[in-house]
Amino acid sequence: MRKTLGFLTLLLAATLARAAAAPPLSRLKIDASRTAVVGLSSGAYMAGQAQLAYPELFPNAAIVAGGPYGCAGGKLDVALGSCMKGVPAPDVGALVASAGRRSASGEIGALKNLAHARVYLLHGKDDVLVAPAVAEAGAQFYRQLRNGVPGLKGMQVHDDGQRAFAHNLPVAAGGDDCGKSVPPYLGHCGFDAAGEIFAQMFGKPPRAAGSAQGELRRFDQDALRPGGADAFLADTGYVYLPPACLAGKPCGVVVVFHGCRQNAAAVGEAFVEDAGFNRWADVYAVAVLYPQTRASFAPLNPQACWDWWGYSGADYDSRQGVQLRWLVNAVRALGMPAGH
Repeated sequence: MRKTLGFLTLLLAATLARAAAAPPLSRLKIDASRTAVVGLSSGAYMAGQAQLAYPELFPNAAIVAGGPYGCAGGKLDVALGSCMKGVPAPDVGALVASAGRRSASGEIGALKNLAHARVYLLHGKDDVLVAPAVAEAGAQFYRQLRNGVPGLKGMQVHDDGQRAFAHNLPVAAGGDDCGKSVPPYLGHCGFDAAGEIFAQMFGKPPRAAGSAQGELRRFDQDALRPGGADAFLADTGYVYLPPACLAGKPCGVVVVFHGCRQNAAAVGEAFVEDAGFNRWADVYAVAVLYPQTRASFAPLNPQACWDWWGYSGADYDSRQGVQLRWLVNAVRALGMPAGH
């Protein structure tokens, strides 16, 4: 009995310590007309999945070094070959047709909600991890979707693929790692990718960005598990709240998905602090959500990638995908209106 009580005491203490270290997400006054998903590498594929599964929530997407939605088809060998090396090339027409069928069946969202979508596809000419041809297939996917689905002529697709950088997210400062793919995968290229992403998603900035003046907070990701199901995420995520959000003013929401080996367990807070999104969030009055994955061997995900090939289940890229349902819980907790 004494041992049992001791164990329960330790369990309670650990639970309270985790709760104290990572509080729930703060509820904001969300402007649902200003939302976007952004991602690098596996996060780019995840951003595309979030947009297609829930276009009513995330009509806008910035895809950095990623390929077309549905590319892997639930197969790791296809993910590693066709969807990264481009061998064989992704069958864009088949992927567009599949998206149409899946939308009609309700597996993903109604494509009509992409009528005014903004899609920005950024990839470097020197990327040897995700071939430029794969990223170009991603751009072709959106163009074919726009041209083939009634009512989508207003979708804006911007393919930015002529810049010289490797498999990383370019930042405004210069340095010697632009042509490399090394932790924390922020290439000092003299190009402010975060600023360009915000401009592509929400229009020309009203002013220049300075240093971030808001608050970067940790939050409890486990509290948002859909139906208690394991979403294969870390215990703790991050959210950046600009001064406008902290003051109770209407705020947009941008979800930023890190790439493989770019989660906080691997690179600390380098990505969530230094990628450049926070200072532009101040300018645009947009909260930035930085969800975090975790590495595992069962299921096999040793590099803490987002699930874009099916390690979390066969429905990983649909409205029933556990990571996507977790994401919906997260933006609802932030204050996303129920009607969206």
